[in-house]
Amino acid sequence: MARLRSDFWVSAHLRRLGVEGIAAVQRRRGAAEAGAIFVKVDRLDGRADLYGPAPQSLVDAESDSDRRFVALMQAAEPPDVEIRLGKELRFDDDLWIIEIDDRAGRHLLDLAE
Repeated sequence: MARLRSDFWVSAHLRRLGVEGIAAVQRRRGAAEAGAIFVKVDRLDGRADLYGPAPQSLVDAESDSDRRFVALMQAAEPPDVEIRLGKELRFDDDLWIIEIDDRAGRHLLDLAE
């Protein structure tokens, strides 16, 4: 099975979040076909979470999901999350950033086990 392009995945995920009433925006556009996707969740209480692509070793080949994520930072200070995103951008300037504002920390991502 071919992997879904990053631009299609981001568009579909933003639509899915909107349907669930979760405020989200595409903050940065990356490479259309295969850019890595990072998701920042601002909990609106001075804490934020950051999710990034799961390492291939954690992705089940039999999975029905074509993208899995891992928590990179949880309940962190938002400026610390921004520093981490800056480091990721210096490493890979083709990445995507989705930003979600949700007090409950909802993101609807498929997390790797």
